[in-house]
Amino acid sequence: MVGGMYGLIALGLNLQYGIARMMNLAYGETLMGGAFTAFWFLTLWRIDPLASLLFSVPVAFCGNWLIYRYLLTPLVRRAANRDVLEADTILVTFGLLFVFQGVALVQWGGEYRGYTYLAVPVHVLGATVALNRVLAFVAAVALALALYWLLRATRLGGALRAIAIDPVAAQLVAIDVPRLSALAFAAGGAIMAVAGTLVSMFLSFNASIGIVYTLKALIVVIMGGVGRMLGCLAAGLILGVAEALGAYLVDPGLTLAINFALFLLVLLVRPQGLFSRG
Repeated sequence: MVGGMYGLIALGLNLQYGIARMMNLAYGETLMGGAFTAFWFLTLWRIDPLASLLFSVPVAFCGNWLIYRYLLTPLVRRAANRDVLEADTILVTFGLLFVFQGVALVQWGGEYRGYTYLAVPVHVLGATVALNRVLAFVAAVALALALYWLLRATRLGGALRAIAIDPVAAQLVAIDVPRLSALAFAAGGAIMAVAGTLVSMFLSFNASIGIVYTLKALIVVIMGGVGRMLGCLAAGLILGVAEALGAYLVDPGLTLAINFALFLLVLLVRPQGLFSRG
């Protein structure tokens, strides 16, 4: 279940970095926003957290589109090469992370929050788990399969894959690279809002959780292969199982160390990703 959550979180970053080629270090702040939206909808107005998706997803989509259009597009125009663009993008989104985090801390404080929703035990393959965790896992699988189908079986998906491979060549065959890159970046943010809502159902959260989930998403994307949606889901499952086994067999306090040890191992052995071709 934890692995499915990680896969879901990493899907959006795979769109932003794998297709739009923008390393967004403020990515996790969208998850934080989705979690707080679900929390306030339930506690203030007694509205179902899943119904809050009707608000948080469009807002996240539009917000990420505006970030790409007005903060990142100027960097694309002035960058001398890809290396310069990546460095500028990392610096800008790193600053944006602290802007969002600071506003959230001022508004909501630093204490952890949570609520109970769909915490009903269900039996799956002999194990008893909460329904909210099952929902997060099913959502991760459904979104991964939907994105895989979109990228492989539609004309839009073909254009997005072309941009991921070579944006300059894609422009030569009449693909609107700026528009579709902005669309991919915005869609990645919308997926993170979904993840934030689902994660808030069974984990506590605060205004500073964004960076933690950004790092986990980055680990999963690199492990699964940049731009590979099913690989992203599979890598998330591997990371979740490794965390659970490490916590059970060794020490729960070593969870983060296990994450980065696995990440370093992949970088040393297969830096292109476990599920990438070649």
